[in-house]
Amino acid sequence: MKPCDHNIKRTLEITDAMIKLADRGDLEREDTGCGILYGVLRDAAYKIKRLAENEKRRHQAKGWWKQD
Repeated sequence: MKPCDHNIKRTLEITDAMIKLADRGDLEREDTGCGILYGVLRDAAYKIKRLAENEKRRHQAKGWWKQD
């Protein structure tokens, strides 16, 4: 796997972890400030994930995306 593809793959893994953390944080929060924090985290994760998925598709279309 090319380094640029590996970085996209890692970005997707990180965004999945961000979403899970936001979900967990939301369940365990004790005030509205935390709710805002986890909402922003979730929103950012989905935006970054969408960008990374689009970039992955572009790399696949060019024939660059190869799994090890």
